[in-house]
Amino acid sequence: MPPRTQSARLTDLQLQHWLRAARDSAPYDKEPWASTPSSIKLPLAKSDGGGLTFTLSVAGTASWILRYRYGGRQRELTLGNYPDMNLSEARRVAREKRVAIDTGADPAADKRRAVALVTSEWTVRKLINDYRQKILVGLGPSTQKSYGRNLTRIESKLGSLKVSQVSPLDIVSMLERADLKWNESRMMLSTARMVFRHAAGRRIIPANPCIGIELSAVLGKKPATRERLMLSELEIKAMFEASMSAENKLALKLLLGTAVRTDELRNAKWANVDLQTGVWHIPSTKTGRRVCVPLSTPVKRWFSQLAALSGISAYVLPSRAESRRTRQGGDAPINPNTLGAAVNFWLEVHKPEGVRRFTPHDLRSTAKSHMVALGVPRDITEMCLNHKLTGIEGIYNVYTYFDERKDAFDKWGRVLDRIEQLAHDAQCAG
Repeated sequence: MPPRTQSARLTDLQLQHWLRAARDSAPYDKEPWASTPSSIKLPLAKSDGGGLTFTLSVAGTASWILRYRYGGRQRELTLGNYPDMNLSEARRVAREKRVAIDTGADPAADKRRAVALVTSEWTVRKLINDYRQKILVGLGPSTQKSYGRNLTRIESKLGSLKVSQVSPLDIVSMLERADLKWNESRMMLSTARMVFRHAAGRRIIPANPCIGIELSAVLGKKPATRERLMLSELEIKAMFEASMSAENKLALKLLLGTAVRTDELRNAKWANVDLQTGVWHIPSTKTGRRVCVPLSTPVKRWFSQLAALSGISAYVLPSRAESRRTRQGGDAPINPNTLGAAVNFWLEVHKPEGVRRFTPHDLRSTAKSHMVALGVPRDITEMCLNHKLTGIEGIYNVYTYFDERKDAFDKWGRVLDRIEQLAHDAQCAG
């Protein structure tokens, strides 16, 4: 019996066998055109005539496609999936579409317009959900956190509005009513700009309503950036003598000795601190990459002292509030504001002589500046702070400088050891 030609009409039996073969991955030895096919090559496309085509993807999804020409160009319209739409139903729908095409209609364009019309009715809330699912999940942890915070704010202000209704005036009003600090307002505007850029990319709106909005025109000139401090040895000694809890003081010492970010220490777990090898593994950082921090002699001692205070907690700095631990399943790190509040209380209440107002983050700049003063090259101090290299070097330089960083931290550790001994001697004498 001669093989069927490509223009031969399809049968239900063929469709069932092709679908079963694709889904079961069953071996066959006859040609795909046969009524009982024994091997199929995916993806598969078989014509039923008149532009109606049965398609079968590698994943085993079967669909009906109508192929036609409109304005001299090839068009395709998906009619439905098989077997939800059977062969006779697909032929009926294809005939109706061909009649419309003969009268000058373009079914594929009509379908796109219908989808666009539905999308144009989206609210800002729905747009934000779509942005979270498609864009936000692919961004870095730090960006996800800051954008996520501001997405919640934007949703609370504009969530019920249709995306197509949002104007630049709405964006300005949102920024004014949010009553945030300048830098946080900038992040809110940046987040809104990215969300509505997503809407413009989906053709929900013709233009981004955030374009042209200048934060300085809305909130005034950006406040002067506070300069980071380099605490002197006398100021460090005063901090070592400070009247505060042992946990808080040890945490500040660790920030000074490792130059890590406050959140990196706050979320540290004992499972990642190896005091035998003298290495602290930080799985995730603000720059997105993991880092291994070499531990100097005093830093290892401070970690050991904290271990005796942390009890059975998995965290180096466990929360001391029962309610916080309960909310987070029985174990949790300290509140993000704990160390900053401890420093502020010490400065305001005890008023240590000769100590300037500082924040825990200033301990990073203090460590860097003292290491530079000790002769550590500036590029090594940047690596000690886990700053991301810029430009081409940041892309191709994957060397971690572990030995160089260890040498730098050891030099800095000897200075801290000496200062701590002076503080101890002063307290004993007092």
